[in-house]
Amino acid sequence: MSKKTNPINELAPAELAAKSTENREKLLQLRLRKQTGQVEKTHELRTLRKDIARLETARTAKNKKAAA
Repeated sequence: MSKKTNPINELAPAELAAKSTENREKLLQLRLRKQTGQVEKTHELRTLRKDIARLETARTAKNKKAAA
């Protein structure tokens, strides 16, 4: 069996931080648009939150690995 590689795990810590910041900004914009009733696809909020969590988890793991 071949092991699937996660594209998030292949990114450098700096790239993970940049992508996380980018997703946080998108999430903020979506939340603001949701408050004004302009968001039709509300599932995107949940997807972005989960993506941010995945990025932060990968970044933490890489930082711990580098420190060890």
